[in-house]
Amino acid sequence: MTQTDTQPNSLNAEQVGYKQTLNSRHVQMIAIGGAIGTGLFLGSASRLHNTGPALVISYAVVGVIAYFLMRALGELVLHRATSGAFVSYMREFFGEKWAFVTGWIYWLNWALTGIAELSAVGLYIQYWWPNMPTWATVLIALAVVLSINLLSARAFGEFEFWAAILKVGAILIFLVVGLVVVIGGFDIGGHKAGFQNLWSNPGGFWPHTGDFNWYGPILVMSGVVFAYAAIEMVGVAAGEMADAEKEVPKAVNAVIFRIAVFYIGSILLLVSMLPTDQYTAGTSPFVTVFEKLGLTWMSTVIQAILIVAAMSSLNSGLYSTGRVLRSLGMSKQAPQFTLKMSKSGVPWAGIVMTSVVFVLGSVLNFLTPDAFEIAVEATSVMILFTWGTIFACQIRLRQLTDRGVIPKGAFQAPGYPYTSLIGLVFLVLVLIGLAISGWQASPYLLHKTSFLVVVFGIPVLAAVLALSWRVVKPKVVENTGNKIESLWTLDGPRYSDVTPDDLDPADDASIV
Repeated sequence: MTQTDTQPNSLNAEQVGYKQTLNSRHVQMIAIGGAIGTGLFLGSASRLHNTGPALVISYAVVGVIAYFLMRALGELVLHRATSGAFVSYMREFFGEKWAFVTGWIYWLNWALTGIAELSAVGLYIQYWWPNMPTWATVLIALAVVLSINLLSARAFGEFEFWAAILKVGAILIFLVVGLVVVIGGFDIGGHKAGFQNLWSNPGGFWPHTGDFNWYGPILVMSGVVFAYAAIEMVGVAAGEMADAEKEVPKAVNAVIFRIAVFYIGSILLLVSMLPTDQYTAGTSPFVTVFEKLGLTWMSTVIQAILIVAAMSSLNSGLYSTGRVLRSLGMSKQAPQFTLKMSKSGVPWAGIVMTSVVFVLGSVLNFLTPDAFEIAVEATSVMILFTWGTIFACQIRLRQLTDRGVIPKGAFQAPGYPYTSLIGLVFLVLVLIGLAISGWQASPYLLHKTSFLVVVFGIPVLAAVLALSWRVVKPKVVENTGNKIESLWTLDGPRYSDVTPDDLDPADDASIV
């Protein structure tokens, strides 16, 4: 049977050539690593300064939404584990057009994120070597993660495993030190540590006077969302797990615990140790605390962890985009060279394509940093879209399983349909929040970055994608035999030669 005979074969063909080499410890640490990054280590400083202790509530609320997201993703993965992830699910449940949109938005998100992370690595390295040329740092950092990705999926998993170990280790040290300092009521930088700082903080627990607004902790959720970005990586990695049915539920169910301990626990201790006005944007709050405690060596460790976190993000970006591009290439929605794979099961061509964009983008960032800032802000909208596709696909999947069109999965998300609907509504509110916070950010229109991205950027991106789809659509129609709609209707298969059994990748192991 050829790839174009049926839609299911197109879906399953994505998995041909991949090696299922990611085991339990890789999966667990990929899930942890996706939930701990520069958003916690660095980005939380400005949020603490501008929001106050109520930031704990902001992180907790978004953490619940992140858990809803992971349960929805877990249900999709156990329905069908695929390296095409969100692209493949959108293809199955909403058709080729939405797969095209989802894939390119996700790729663009990682491309822009990777460029920003490369630039960040250059700045972090200058903490130790001030005279190190940033361009040299960019090339060295990219060479390292590119080499790892080109080796194998297992090499990627090993890097993420040890990166996660370092990040988790640093957070655990902080949590232990923080608990001792807070419970013991130690003096830190002239301030007495203790949980009383939650309400004795300047402005109280929920500051709403002076420079603060009552809606501050609510509005800041639009930024907190991006601290959790990349937890969806488990969905992409599922296609190369040795036992996705066993490992994904374990990883997903542990997410809420990790969020509670690492994120909410860290923020709670930070606001209990120092007044929030002591934290400043651009300096890790953990560095601030350790320096005031006189533990300068830990400040140095945190600076190193920032590099690890940025490298981990780069590593994840190359891994994800290589697989997403190959999924798009399978339906003629991306250049055909992106289908090329190595003997070790690595879609190397797509990975190299993304790395070239990283380099070119880094050069552009150095030349026009103000223009690039708008591009980086656009990634926030792209993350919201990707999360939205997960919720939408899970809702559609459950509609089909409830009607008996598709067999019920073994790991269904609880609270259907309310948890996913709440998730979708929340993402819309975050989008509105981005526009509002962007408008308030500056008195000058051209510096209202998030506002410009939401109000003008989204329509521009939508227009570009619509035109691009018109260009590739004839090839997609030819490749799929004009089967470009969703695979299922609420009454059964959309196409007469399709059955639920066709979705089993084992049935298509010979597709090339």
